[in-house]
Amino acid sequence: MNLFPHTQTHLQSWLIRILRILRKALYPSVKTTLWLLRIMLPVSLLVTILQYFGVIAWIAQYLNPVFQYMGLPGASAIAFVTGASVTTYACLAVMLSMQLTMREATIIAIMVLICHALPMECAVVKRVGSNPWRMAALRIGAAFLAAFYLNAVLPDMPQPFSMQPTMAGGETTIMQLAEQWAWSSLRLSLMIFGIIYALMVIQRVFERLGIMTLLTRPLRPLMRFFGLPENSSYLWLVGNVLGISYGSAAMIDLEERGQITREEANEVNYHLIMNHSMLEDTLVFATAGVSALWILSTRMLFAFLLVWGRRGVKWLKK
Repeated sequence: MNLFPHTQTHLQSWLIRILRILRKALYPSVKTTLWLLRIMLPVSLLVTILQYFGVIAWIAQYLNPVFQYMGLPGASAIAFVTGASVTTYACLAVMLSMQLTMREATIIAIMVLICHALPMECAVVKRVGSNPWRMAALRIGAAFLAAFYLNAVLPDMPQPFSMQPTMAGGETTIMQLAEQWAWSSLRLSLMIFGIIYALMVIQRVFERLGIMTLLTRPLRPLMRFFGLPENSSYLWLVGNVLGISYGSAAMIDLEERGQITREEANEVNYHLIMNHSMLEDTLVFATAGVSALWILSTRMLFAFLLVWGRRGVKWLKK
């Protein structure tokens, strides 16, 4: 005899709902993952080849005179161009091969955190509805403005920038490079699918339990402060914790289900291009000694100025 028939029925009902959510989240997760990989993998391969043949270093030499006016050695242009075209990790690897003070490393780090992985991330925001060329121009301009700002306000930091040294290997052949790219791309693909699928499931569970509303309400004053739509709290959280690519995946899912308009997603993107992936990006450089306070405060400042500046221009046009 079952003493708790209602409890058993309730558990079965919840199990059915969870399985339904898992099933419904699978298709959009696969679809979004394939879309991201179609953008990320060709761009990643192209930039890897350009790095191997020295094209990025060749481009960087023309930026040397400009960097000297921002309190940076001319050679640091290589680190910036590498980060802007690839990732923060690639930039950090270049920085560790240079003799930099902590002050110089702080300026380069924040420049790259504002303006990194441009080919990939601009292609991603285009899918959401934002103008990729405008976003790229804004990020590049903001990176240089941030460097001039930091050069004016940062105190002297004479201590050297360093981490545990990496093991130096021999010269990499093109076949070894291709193999490294293939394995890293496979790991990246699996990681992207796992994160996106988890996001889709969490998003639907939150909606069913009413947690989305609970998250949105306390963050509404912060959204208003940043000049963003009040219902953009979840997108803001995803973008700030996981980054533009995963934030855009969440935006696309909400757009397709009619829960956020394309214009609202575009508004959030203007904030996120300055201020995203705050956890991972900050930790990458903080572990090397760069001040997390300077990283967070500078990126939030430029996100605030960009969104409100854009709103001011639109108001003046009216």
